[in-house]
Amino acid sequence: MPSPVTARATTRSWLVWLTAAFVYVLAVFHRTSFGVAGIEAAERFGVGAAALGTFTVLQVGVYAAMQIPTGVLVDRFGPRTILTAALLFLGLGQLLLAVAQTYALGLVARGVLGLGDALTFVSVLRLAANHFPGRQYTLVTALTGALGFTGNLAATLPLTLLLTGPGWLPTFLGAGLVTVLFVAVVQWRVRDTPTARRTEPQRVTAREVGGQVATAWRVPATRLGFWTHFTTPFGQNVMVLLWGVPFLVDGQGYSATVAGSLLMVFVVGAMIGGPLVGGLIGRRPELRMPLVLGYLAGLGAVWTVLLSWPGRMPVAVLVPAFVVLSLGGPASMIGFALARDYNPLRRVGTATGVVNVGGFAATTVTALLIGVLLQVSGGNYRIALLSVVAVLLLGGWRIAVWYRRARAAVFAAQARGEEVPVQLRRRPWDAHAPERQRVAAAA
Repeated sequence: MPSPVTARATTRSWLVWLTAAFVYVLAVFHRTSFGVAGIEAAERFGVGAAALGTFTVLQVGVYAAMQIPTGVLVDRFGPRTILTAALLFLGLGQLLLAVAQTYALGLVARGVLGLGDALTFVSVLRLAANHFPGRQYTLVTALTGALGFTGNLAATLPLTLLLTGPGWLPTFLGAGLVTVLFVAVVQWRVRDTPTARRTEPQRVTAREVGGQVATAWRVPATRLGFWTHFTTPFGQNVMVLLWGVPFLVDGQGYSATVAGSLLMVFVVGAMIGGPLVGGLIGRRPELRMPLVLGYLAGLGAVWTVLLSWPGRMPVAVLVPAFVVLSLGGPASMIGFALARDYNPLRRVGTATGVVNVGGFAATTVTALLIGVLLQVSGGNYRIALLSVVAVLLLGGWRIAVWYRRARAAVFAAQARGEEVPVQLRRRPWDAHAPERQRVAAAA
C-alpha cells in the first residue's frame, strides 16, 4: 500500500530540511575526500593500489552494511537523534585521520567515518517524508542529492589546494572540528515532525525488526528501487571516491590539479541534473523507470568509449563522458521515490535503508575489484575498469526482472480496486509476464 500523504510543507519544514541537508553535505565531503587525497594517503601510509583501495572498500562497506540498521534506527528513534550521532562519528573519524601516521589507524578512521556517513542520508530522507507531501518528496530528495554534491565540490579542487598548502593535518583537523560543532545547529533547528521536536523511541523486539525489514524487501517496488540504486550511481562513485584521480594521473598522464578540476564535472553535472530529474519525475512519475532504462543505455555507450579509446583521452572526450556518469546520482533518487510510494510511512526509513544498500554495495565490490585488477595487471586501467561493465550488466539484468514484477504488482492492485501511487498503462510485454511472477509480486 502507498504511504499516506503528509501535510503541506511550511517554511519551518524547509528550514528543517536545509539544516539536515547540510549534515549530508558534510558527510559527502568526508566520504569523497579520498578522491583527491588518495595519492597523499599512499605516500603517508606507504601502501600500494590494492591497500589504498581498502580504505574506500572499508568505508563504503561499513556504509552499505549499516543502511538497513540505520533505517530501523531512524524509524525507532527519529531522524534528529540519528543525525546528531552521525555528526559525532563523522567528526571523530576525520580527527583520527588527521593525526593517523599508520595504515591501521587510517583504516580505523575511515571505518568510523563510514559509520557516521551511513547514518546521514536515510535520516534526511525520513525527515523529508515526515515534512513534505508525496509529490514534493521527490523534488526534495533530488535537491538533497544535488546539495550534497557541494560537499563533493569542496572535496575536489579546493581540497587539493588545501592539501598542497596547509597540508594533511590542518586540513582534516579543521574539517573534523567544524563537523562536531554543527551538532549544536542540529539540536536547535531540526524537528522530527511538524508537530514534535523529537520522536519518542518505540520499543521493538529483534523479531519485529527482522519482520519489518523482510516486509519491506518483499515489496516489488522496494526491490526495484534497490537494483535501480545498485546500478545507476556506482560508476560515478568509484571515480569520485577513489579511482578518479589515480586514473587521470597515472592512467592518462594528467597533472593532479587538472585531474581535480575534471572531477568537478561530476559535481556540477549532478548539482544541475538532480533538480531537473527530481522536478520532472515529480510532475510525471510514470517516466521514472523509462528514464532509468534510457540512462543505462547511455552508461553502456560511455563505458564503451572510455575503454576502447586508443591512447590518452582528450579533455573533450572526458568531459561529456563524466557529465553522463554524473547523472547517476540523480537517477538513483528514483529508487528512493519507489520506496516511499509503495511502503507505509512507518516503514519508509527501513525501506529507504534497503534501497540505499544497493549503490554502495556495488561501489564497494567495484572499488575492490579495480584495486585488485590494477595490482594483478601492473596498473592497466583498461583491464581494471572492465569490472565496472560487469557490475553494470548484472544490475541492468536485475532491473529488467524487477521492473516487470513491480508493474505486475501494480496491475494486480488496480484489479483489486486499490489505489496506487502511479497509474500505469499495460504494455504488450506485460501481457507475457509469467503468472508465477505476478503471484510472487502480489505476495
